[in-house]
Amino acid sequence: MARDFFRFIARTALLLLMAAAAPAVSEAGQQPAAAPATSPGYRLGAGDVLDIVVFNETELSRKYTLRPDGAFEFPLIGAVQAAGKTPRDIEDHLRTKLADGFVNSPQVTVKVTEYNSQHVFVIGEVGTPGPVPLTGPLTLLEAVSRAGGLGRNAGSEVTVLRLDTPDASMGPVLPGQKGVKEIARVLLDALKTSTTSDNVILNDGDTVFVAKAGVVVVTGEVITPGPIPHTRALTVMQAIAMAGGTTKSGSEKRARIIRIVDGEKVEVKAKLTDLLAPGDIVRVSSRLF
Repeated sequence: MARDFFRFIARTALLLLMAAAAPAVSEAGQQPAAAPATSPGYRLGAGDVLDIVVFNETELSRKYTLRPDGAFEFPLIGAVQAAGKTPRDIEDHLRTKLADGFVNSPQVTVKVTEYNSQHVFVIGEVGTPGPVPLTGPLTLLEAVSRAGGLGRNAGSEVTVLRLDTPDASMGPVLPGQKGVKEIARVLLDALKTSTTSDNVILNDGDTVFVAKAGVVVVTGEVITPGPIPHTRALTVMQAIAMAGGTTKSGSEKRARIIRIVDGEKVEVKAKLTDLLAPGDIVRVSSRLF
């Protein structure tokens, strides 16, 4: 009896202290954005925010933020080391500790509401370049999708970069940067098929770089001469169409391709089905009569 009485006193005192230290509740209607689904294997880290609910124990149920040392303070229990553990691990730990004289048959759920410890960076020609939370196994295709998909000027390749010594706090890296290695270079057409070898799994701190497309210049007798974005399967006919088509005096049959080969300018007669390379010039001449 004495043991139960002292546990009751200790519990009441701790709950009062935690209630005083708890952050104010946000105004009604100002709900935070829904977090992405958590992978069962997600490992927690410093800065992550947990939403912990203990059934029928409202004073214990609230959000907890992992400190820089990877721990958080929980009423009645004290410091809980969470870094490197899964939400399920924390559920089991809290359930065991609370059952030891504090709560009868505790039911505990732990969800991650803010992912602040692990992320990858998607930069370049995507809809919303920047960090993407790493909530579990994340493929290259999924990362590009979460970054808003490919931009209008995306090139034909995407590159995955990784630091020799991973450090996500450094932010995104660029090709050729010291200490950065290229672990994958994938053609976008191949990426869309989601093959196992091309759709690589990303690590914390990786940078996905979607380069801007090269250009092809269309000149001569076309409606809107000038540069157009190069794509992997761009043909002469498509390039002319993207330049508005030929003028009344222009002739698709009199198109020529100007290309630099081994430092030398080469000019050849073009077929409408010829594939173009970045940097090519397509010149459309006038009809002969």
